[in-house]
Amino acid sequence: MPLTLQVDLVGVGLNATDTLIPLAEFPTCGSKVEYSHETVMPGGQVATAVVACQTWGVRTRYVGKLGDDDAARLHEQAFAQAGVDARLVTVENAASSRSLILVDGSGERTVLCRRDARLILQPEELEREWIVRARVLHVDGYDTAAATLAARWAREAKIPVTADLDERYPGVEALIENIDYLIVSRDFPCRLMAEDDLPSALRKMQERFGCLLTAATLGPDGVLAWDGREFHFSAAYQVPVVDTTGAGDIFHAGFIYGLLQGWELERQLEFACAAAAMNCMADGARGGIQTVAAIEVFMAKTPRYPKPDDLSMPVRALA
Repeated sequence: MPLTLQVDLVGVGLNATDTLIPLAEFPTCGSKVEYSHETVMPGGQVATAVVACQTWGVRTRYVGKLGDDDAARLHEQAFAQAGVDARLVTVENAASSRSLILVDGSGERTVLCRRDARLILQPEELEREWIVRARVLHVDGYDTAAATLAARWAREAKIPVTADLDERYPGVEALIENIDYLIVSRDFPCRLMAEDDLPSALRKMQERFGCLLTAATLGPDGVLAWDGREFHFSAAYQVPVVDTTGAGDIFHAGFIYGLLQGWELERQLEFACAAAAMNCMADGARGGIQTVAAIEVFMAKTPRYPKPDDLSMPVRALA
């Protein structure tokens, strides 16, 4: 494919090869636990979000870094099978990123990560054309310098930027200054803003960095978003949880899909919650990606959890 291929979404960020190990319960310290089987499958925050959007008919590009091992070939095959325009930087004699994921009987996962420092994507390894020939850019914070450069290029080209952040990586503030839609994990806003109250932290984060939207995903408690004028809360859907791996990645994909469709914020959040919930009903980061039509039916028929008591501020409730 030509480098100038126009796409709807370009993602710059993490990929990982996940080894899922289901357990009846999480091991206690010092214990020895047997497990019956393990499953190896592709994952990673941005890579998974890109594949989900491609599955829904969005034209996508992924920019990331791999080793030269069997795990890299697994990712290459997954991108090719989905139809993603993959711009991959290969590191010779390096192992691709790997995650060991322990999934307990409730479906909650615990992740052990291993990543060679040589796999950090460098700014000079990016090509501007990869970024600006898109309608939306999606980043995470691990490859902070490269993500920041990509976000600046996107901003210059008036391309909206979405971000999935869960850690306060060095230099992440400079990245956030170039983010339009910042959707993060539950405790990130409070850690970043040194604020105990989540709604206050979301407001301060938006005021400080000038994002169009700041939001926190809350797992079974849904999502809380601040648009600079009012809060929006969308409740999570009640499903039998098999594995929560990739739930946040698929939420971001759902939000991006709605953004590309020009939906109102309320509909974006509802669709994202539904897509994430359905993914939790199967194994792996991408095991429960459903069609748009199936997600729409699910939204119409599936009950939702009530708003948690600790979100006491006035919000536009979407439950």
